[in-house]
Amino acid sequence: MKLCRFGEKGRERPGVWMDDGRILDVRALAFHIEDFNEHFFANNGLGQLRVLLDDPGAGYVDAGSVRLGAPVARPSKIICVGANYADHAKEFGHAIPSEPILFSKATTALGGPNDEIVLPEGAQVVDSEAELAVVVGRTATKVAAEDALDHVAGYTVLNDVTERIVQKANGQWFRGKGFDTFCPLGPFLVTPDEVPNPDHLRVWQKHNGVLLQDGTTADMMFKVSFLIEYISRGMTLLPGDIISTGTPNGIGSARDPQVLMNPGDIVEVGVVGVGAQRCVVR
Repeated sequence: MKLCRFGEKGRERPGVWMDDGRILDVRALAFHIEDFNEHFFANNGLGQLRVLLDDPGAGYVDAGSVRLGAPVARPSKIICVGANYADHAKEFGHAIPSEPILFSKATTALGGPNDEIVLPEGAQVVDSEAELAVVVGRTATKVAAEDALDHVAGYTVLNDVTERIVQKANGQWFRGKGFDTFCPLGPFLVTPDEVPNPDHLRVWQKHNGVLLQDGTTADMMFKVSFLIEYISRGMTLLPGDIISTGTPNGIGSARDPQVLMNPGDIVEVGVVGVGAQRCVVR
């Protein structure tokens, strides 16, 4: 299944993306499914949804007529992994990490896959990072790597937009990565049955049509299963939480000359088999 959320910002409805260009309005089928949030994932919402899809009836919306929002509502955490691709670590002059580097993004930074990216006042060095993100489906505490994928609800695309000067200003990354609109997510949450191996997916980014990043999750130093094990050792992962797995090399700020975001630019990021985003910079 490909789960999505559609409608104006702050009033999105849960839906299922159909291959014929329609969205199934989940609330029209089951009013008790309020949203794709922690409660939904924690209470076997995916299982209930599969049963409903056996006989969906009416309740379809033309996908071309609606805005798509982030496919997950109100996650308790957005956990990101830094320098998880060796070539990306090298392009920034970082040492290869011996264990995952974790940081977070503000949940208020979330946006839809085609929403505008708004540059904050005074922004100077802003660029994007295309990433595969994992959505947690079950509460995870001290989960072994061999059981980790059983705790996954699905996969999506995350653009880790960053203001580099702010990021580096005081030794922590949160503010430079947490501005409003700096976390486009989606378009879909793709369930694991459609992504049999998250460790072999192409990850890419284009800036104004020019390919900047073209990597594969096969090059991640810390794979999805290990990341879930590592994070859950001391931090409980809740249903709906997002783990963004890092970005391959080629980002704009590491290039010479740099390729940075300016108003009017078009930024596209994607993961083959999971989805693609297209955002205009304002």
